[in-house]
Amino acid sequence: MDTKTMVQEKYGAAARQVRQTSEAACCNPAFTCCDPITGNLYDDAEKGSLPQGAVLASLGCGNPTALIDLKPGQTVLDLGSGGGIDVLLSAKRVGPTGKAYGLDMTDDMLALARENQRKAGVENVEFLKGEIEHIPLPDSSVDVVISNCVINLSSDKSRVLREAFRVLKPGGRFAVSDVVARGEVPEVVRKSMMLWVGCIAGALDENDYIAKLQAAGFNDISVEPTRIYDVEDARKFLTDAGVDVDAIAPLAKDKLMSAFVRATKPGGSCCGSNCCCN
Repeated sequence: MDTKTMVQEKYGAAARQVRQTSEAACCNPAFTCCDPITGNLYDDAEKGSLPQGAVLASLGCGNPTALIDLKPGQTVLDLGSGGGIDVLLSAKRVGPTGKAYGLDMTDDMLALARENQRKAGVENVEFLKGEIEHIPLPDSSVDVVISNCVINLSSDKSRVLREAFRVLKPGGRFAVSDVVARGEVPEVVRKSMMLWVGCIAGALDENDYIAKLQAAGFNDISVEPTRIYDVEDARKFLTDAGVDVDAIAPLAKDKLMSAFVRATKPGGSCCGSNCCCN
């Protein structure tokens, strides 16, 4: 089974569980992207303003809406929007004159997100089906690109970053939460498909992340750690993948972190037929 199919199946199962039960998706033992990675990311006020389904289906590693100052009238795109929590929060911040897009490739997640949108009564939102490597939006159409623990799931991260650059307007901002590696990560972790789906094995080294953002055309790049996982964190996410935890967990110590990754598209760039140089 290839990576894309594995991701679709696991995230689809998580969405179906949220829709069918009142339990959080991460409580499914088959789904490994869970606490301590996904826990305690949103405050009570944020969670209280949203449908329960959007909160339960939050499977990210950060809170990208806390990354950046969104302004009324702006257009936001969430790459890999899942149950829609970050799209709905962004929509409230950009107001009725703004727009929030959510992009996801999983039908069950899109159905859940649209159900959450209906329950929240938010109109300035549109959920799109597609892959983050092929964003179905025009050049220079978005003010801000956000994402929450999804880019690391892609097998072609350079293309994702080029696509994010393409759809951003000149001066537009890239502000994502992601799992990032520091130093060499054991090969057995990278080869585990379960860990890949669980947001760990596909993590880029922070220097590689910066280099890929630069190659895509971004500047003002920063990687800000928000949580560095210790050996017991490693033990939790390695056990379910059938890895020899006692042998591997010490090697993974301090190598993986949740981080805020920020960058800017230069304001004077010519980026396509819909954009002019300033």
